[in-house]
Amino acid sequence: MIPALSGATRLYVIVGDPIAQVRSPAGVSAAFAAGEHDGILVPVQVAPADLSDFLSVATRLKNLDGIVVTIPHKFSCYQACVSATERAHFLHTVNLMRRRADGSWHGDMVDGLGFVGAARAKGIDPKGMRALLVGAGGAGSAIALALVESGVSQLAIHDSATERRDALMGRLNGLGKASVRVGTADPAGFDFIANATPAGMTDGDPLPVDVTRLAPSAYCGCVITKPEVSPFIAAARELGCVTGTGTDMYEQHQSIMVDFLLGHNGQG
Repeated sequence: MIPALSGATRLYVIVGDPIAQVRSPAGVSAAFAAGEHDGILVPVQVAPADLSDFLSVATRLKNLDGIVVTIPHKFSCYQACVSATERAHFLHTVNLMRRRADGSWHGDMVDGLGFVGAARAKGIDPKGMRALLVGAGGAGSAIALALVESGVSQLAIHDSATERRDALMGRLNGLGKASVRVGTADPAGFDFIANATPAGMTDGDPLPVDVTRLAPSAYCGCVITKPEVSPFIAAARELGCVTGTGTDMYEQHQSIMVDFLLGHNGQG
């Protein structure tokens, strides 16, 4: 139970556009309370054109200690961070921002940890697998890095934003850990399929891959939290695939998010 708020309550916000789909305000606020931290996470909807103004004001709010970042602001918010973790610097994107002692922001990107953690919680180890990732945005970039670091044998990335996709592929191939190449919407031949796009949040959205080409043995994961079971995940389940939802992903990294926001990892 979240305790009564007071003037001493520390404020954290999750910023995105849209924002109604996010699950973290209740979970993170409850985790603060469980740890006896007087803080609350609230949703804030900010359009891309207004993000700069929002961050300017947020930096001046003396009781605002952290920001959780969701679509479409993860790349822009990285630019607002004075310091960041190694993975955030590698990806040029953040989904977490914590107030530094000097009032500026320190960032991290943990979406990939949550996504791979959700797969492992279902008994799926990506090591040695052939993975297809749809979406090379903020979450997709983080998932790509996490898959490469988890030991996939190859990673194909499909994104209509070819410049963004190719830049990510170049950085990942530079690690020398896996073969990273251009993918398509055809999942045939892949063991691990990840949807890191909003496809499925709105009625009538096309499916991120051709589900008729899915192997029943493939793992299918999705970042979407609303609806909880996206059309892609529903179709994969009908085929008998092991699946992970956006809520599964969130549950895997909530504790990581809270630790970062409270500075328990000692960075920044």
